[in-house]
Amino acid sequence: MTKPFSSLKSILSEFLNLHRTLSSDDMDRTHSIIGSYMPDSANYTTENYAPLSHVWTWKVPERYTVHEAYLETEDGERIVDFKDNPLHIISYSQSIDKVLTWEKLVPHLRYSEKRPNAIPWEFKYYERSWGFCLPKNTFDQLSREKNYRAVIRSEFSTDPENGMKVSVGVVHPEGGASLEAGEFIIQSHTCHPAQANDDGSGVVCEIELARRFAEKPLPPGSMSIRFWFGPETIGSVAYLANHEDLIPNLRGGMFIDCAGSQTQIAFQRTKQDTHLLDRIAKQILIKYGKEFREGEFAMVAPNDERIINGAGVNVPSISLSRFPYPEYHTSDDNLDIIHEDLLLEIVDIAEEIIRIFASNYIPKRTFRGPVFLSGNGLWVDWRDNWDLNRAIEKIMTKFEGEHTVFDIAEQVGLDYWVVREYIEKFRAKGLIRALPIPSDAQTD
Repeated sequence: MTKPFSSLKSILSEFLNLHRTLSSDDMDRTHSIIGSYMPDSANYTTENYAPLSHVWTWKVPERYTVHEAYLETEDGERIVDFKDNPLHIISYSQSIDKVLTWEKLVPHLRYSEKRPNAIPWEFKYYERSWGFCLPKNTFDQLSREKNYRAVIRSEFSTDPENGMKVSVGVVHPEGGASLEAGEFIIQSHTCHPAQANDDGSGVVCEIELARRFAEKPLPPGSMSIRFWFGPETIGSVAYLANHEDLIPNLRGGMFIDCAGSQTQIAFQRTKQDTHLLDRIAKQILIKYGKEFREGEFAMVAPNDERIINGAGVNVPSISLSRFPYPEYHTSDDNLDIIHEDLLLEIVDIAEEIIRIFASNYIPKRTFRGPVFLSGNGLWVDWRDNWDLNRAIEKIMTKFEGEHTVFDIAEQVGLDYWVVREYIEKFRAKGLIRALPIPSDAQTD
C-alpha cells in the first residue's frame, strides 16, 4: 500500500541525511523509502549488480561501509566526526589510523573557500585515498603546531548478493502497455549524501510524477513511463548494460535535478538538439511564462542523459533543473533551500511535456478525396470554435504520415490537446491510422 505524504519535502527529509554513496546500506534504505511512496501500479522493483562485474567499459563499484571516522588532536580533542555528518569524510575513503603532523595532514583536508561555514562534499570513488571535509572557518582555527590522529574504519565489500542497487517502476497508459508506442524514461540520482537539492529534489519530483500518471493515466496507445532511481552515471551504465533489449523501446527521456532551489529553471536540450522533445519542452516552458535559460546537450548540467542520449544508446533526453545554485556540493544544500512550490512547478512543467510527447503519434490517412465531414460527424461549427473550423482543411492535408499531432497543432497554431481530440475523431471513424513516434535509439 502506497504511503500517504504531507509534502514532497517531508519525503526528502526521510532519506536526506542517510549515507547514500554509490553502493551502501543507506542507499538500500533510500530505495526502500522511495518504494514506499511509489504507486502500487508502478510495480516498483530494485535490482542488484555484483561488485566488480563488468558493465560496458565500466566496473560496478564495491559496497562501501563506514564503521567510524573522525579527526582529533593527539590529546583527544575531536575536530570532525562522521557520526555528526556523512559529508565529513571524502566518499569512498579507505581505512587509516595514524598520528600525523600538520604538514602530513593538510593534503587530506578539504574545505570550501566560497562557503567558509559549510562542509564541502567530495568523493574519490575510483581512486583509493582518504580525507576529511570541514568548514573553512574550522580549518583556519586548527593549530599548525599540533599532531592529529586520523581514524577511518571503512570496508569495501565484493559480496555479489549485496551489490549496487538501481530501482525502477513503470506506469502504463489506459488499457495497458503499447509495444508500438514504446516507453519514456525519467531519471534522478539517489547517491548524494546529505544533499537536498542535488538530487533528493529530483527523486521526490519523480515520485510525484509517478503518482500523477498512475492517478490520471495517459490515453490508450500512449507510451509507458519508466521511473528510474539510482547512482549517478554508473547506475545508468549498469542498468542499460543489463537491459540492452530495452534500448530500442525507449523513445525519449528526461533527467530531473536540483529542482527545489530559488534559482532560474535550466533546460538542457537533447543531443539531437532540435528533436521533437526539444520543441515540446521549449513550448511548455514558454507557455508557463517563466524565465529560463537553455543550452546544448551536456553543457548545462550534464548527468545521466550522457548515457541515455550518448554513444550506442542515443535516446533523445532532456534535463530540467535549477542549476547552478550557490549551495551546490556543500552542507548548505539542505532543506532550508528547498521550496515546495518550486518543486511542484518543475513537476507541473515536466508532466505537461511528458503527457504531450508520450501521447503524440503520426496520423496516416486511409481515405481518398475530401472527407465528408458532416456525414462523419467531423464538422466543427464555426460559431462554436472558429479557430478549429478554419484549421480543418489544413489539418487534413497533414495526414500523409509525415507529421505528428504536435507538428500539426504547432503549424495551425492551436493547443495540442484540442487538435489531438479532433484528430482522434478521424481515428475513431477509421479514417486515419496512428503510427508510433519512431525510435532514435542505437542498437550497436
